[in-house]
Amino acid sequence: MLRYTAKRFLSMVVTLFLVATVTFFLMHAIPGQPFEVTRETPESVKVALEAKYGLDKPLFEQYLIYMNNLLHGDFGVSMKYKGQTVVGEVASGMPISAIIGFGGVLIGCLIGSVLGAVAALKNKGPVDYIVIILAILGVSVPNFVFGSLIQRYFAVEWQLFPIQGWKGWIYAVLPIMAAAFTNIAYYARMLRTSMLDTMGQDYIYTAKSKGLNQGEIVRKHMLRNSFLPLVTSLGPMCAGVLTGNFVIEKIFNVPGIGQSMILAIQNSDYTMIMGLTIIFAFISVVCYFIVDIVYGLVDPRIRIAG
Repeated sequence: MLRYTAKRFLSMVVTLFLVATVTFFLMHAIPGQPFEVTRETPESVKVALEAKYGLDKPLFEQYLIYMNNLLHGDFGVSMKYKGQTVVGEVASGMPISAIIGFGGVLIGCLIGSVLGAVAALKNKGPVDYIVIILAILGVSVPNFVFGSLIQRYFAVEWQLFPIQGWKGWIYAVLPIMAAAFTNIAYYARMLRTSMLDTMGQDYIYTAKSKGLNQGEIVRKHMLRNSFLPLVTSLGPMCAGVLTGNFVIEKIFNVPGIGQSMILAIQNSDYTMIMGLTIIFAFISVVCYFIVDIVYGLVDPRIRIAG
């Protein structure tokens, strides 16, 4: 297990290095500049700004400086907003994105797991078909469509919740509902498929032959083994939680980290885009790393294979 963990950690470090390198050179290759000179802005101002942020140096020298700063935890400052750092933007937006994301995953996991388990136990019955239809709708309907629908009915028509903004916990209800919709469908479909596969395994028939009742078989054998694929899905799910729901935050005007990324792209803010991209990648690979280790602990077959 220790060797497996070391290999996964080394892979994580290499991935982060490649992401940082590719992001840096791609940002400098795309058209457009962070300091566009208008007719009212003197050329000397642009030259002074480029010298301040080191854009007047050779590209490879800029790369070495940037990588050295990253090693010291310095992701840079915004080129558009004075005094705004990448770390400060993440610190202010991450808690908000985490509330929406974790709320969506928690509700989606609970409701989706119940629906998936019931659909598997009532296979080819009316409940199963209803869950399948809901799962298809949840996967097919984009977040912005569902988000707009709940805005109209819950905020405009029924006036139960505020339509957008972030001034208290009540403002988080509709974004969490929008984030949970896709997760409910995803977990329901995945657990249903996993449970149907588990129900056909030999150890289930053995448990039945021993005289165990249906509740014990479902609780001790079916659910435990059926949740293994869901553990794998926690990697991208957790990464999505912490890196923000871009579309949802835009629709509900939530000042999360996803909204910060959208504004940085619109403003061609080099340092903010590169810093947020690397932080997103770091969160993603760490989540995958943790899930891989947890999966190895949950499933002994991985440790034996390793």
